[in-house]
Amino acid sequence: MKRREFLRKSGTAVALCTVLPRSVFGKMGGDNNFIAPSDQLTRGIIGVGGIGRSDRHFASDASCRLVSVCDVDKEHLDSALAAAKESFGETLKPYSDWRDLVHDPCVDIVHIATPPHWHGLMALEASKAGKDIFCEKPMTRTIGEGKRVMEAVKRNGNIFRLNTWFRFTDTFYGLGTTVKPLKKLVSSGALGWPLTVRISGATGFAWKFFWVGKTNLVPQAVPSCLDYDMWLGPAPKKPYHPHRVHQTFRGYWDYDGGGLADMGQHYIDPVQYILGKDDTFPVKVEVDSPQQHPDAVGTWRSITYTYEDGCKIILEGEGFESKGKVPYIEGPNGKVYQGFECTIPNVMELINSLPDPPARNTDFLECVRLRRNFALDEKIGYHSATIVNMGVVALRLGRTLHFDPATETFKDDAAANLLLNQPMCNGWSMD
Repeated sequence: MKRREFLRKSGTAVALCTVLPRSVFGKMGGDNNFIAPSDQLTRGIIGVGGIGRSDRHFASDASCRLVSVCDVDKEHLDSALAAAKESFGETLKPYSDWRDLVHDPCVDIVHIATPPHWHGLMALEASKAGKDIFCEKPMTRTIGEGKRVMEAVKRNGNIFRLNTWFRFTDTFYGLGTTVKPLKKLVSSGALGWPLTVRISGATGFAWKFFWVGKTNLVPQAVPSCLDYDMWLGPAPKKPYHPHRVHQTFRGYWDYDGGGLADMGQHYIDPVQYILGKDDTFPVKVEVDSPQQHPDAVGTWRSITYTYEDGCKIILEGEGFESKGKVPYIEGPNGKVYQGFECTIPNVMELINSLPDPPARNTDFLECVRLRRNFALDEKIGYHSATIVNMGVVALRLGRTLHFDPATETFKDDAAANLLLNQPMCNGWSMD
């Protein structure tokens, strides 16, 4: 049942809200713009043990009021409630089951800050419930889940934001510049074509590279504060060990994909934008890595993506730390290094003479109010998440894979295609 329909049929729900969502009073104006007496939105966060408690997100103000939080760890939940009361004077509604937060009629925006094995399910349910969605990266843990979320958001008319921002703001990792000048330079054709983008340790990519799993875990008792079954959710049942959950979960394929999946979309998404490839995918992914463990994520040496036109993205991992100076972007006619050092003479004069890229909607709350797509929406997020997950699949199988952008499947590789839509366990489903 959609939020507005629920409120129309249940007057008690309105009485229970400590703050009424703007959708209760609003109406549609010209060009389908939303008009309401108050522009204050409401938000709920699922997962307050990590990024959900960061200063950037754990806040409440006149533009968007934080009204509820959810966590399966009671210590995380209690800590968040106390922090909200002390920091910004809010008495938040606590939930231990994320579905209750998603269907709370007092919530406009659902912020998904859980491990990635939950992202697809939660985003799909939030979309069905008529909520707008702020999702942490990676968008989803599998390619198939990302496609389902993208289709649902389009069908239900939600506003979706993937939380990686380097394509449109902030100094890009290690390069001493925002993405904008790089986009202008590449679009001008001055570097030539095809281009190779090399994401190396010099750009900070090694920050979480060694977030790997352990293969010798001894089962331990589940802490009384943690609902471990709910933490696992759709993931296979495995004996509890503290290294499998909370800050170190990224080292296990069941929940994430190590440093590649954790940081990959931060780095690859801006490259998709710089190269003008937001609507397509690479056609090949090659991996140089040791054989991966079936449960615990290991290290790797390099991952190379190749597009149909010959452009490449190369991720450098173990063994590249001391290779010296390497270009970030390289084409037949020029190279760009860290700090925006460029082999093209008078490059800044050239860039300043070029037109700026088209303006994009980068204010998520404004997009929600006006029902406009955010600059990094579900479609763009799906494309860059798919590239990350192509690398994850290639690592797990230990071989080169060929991808068909038209069908969004791997060519002639049944084992790889099985990993597009991995089965969900414990009764959970995206149907």
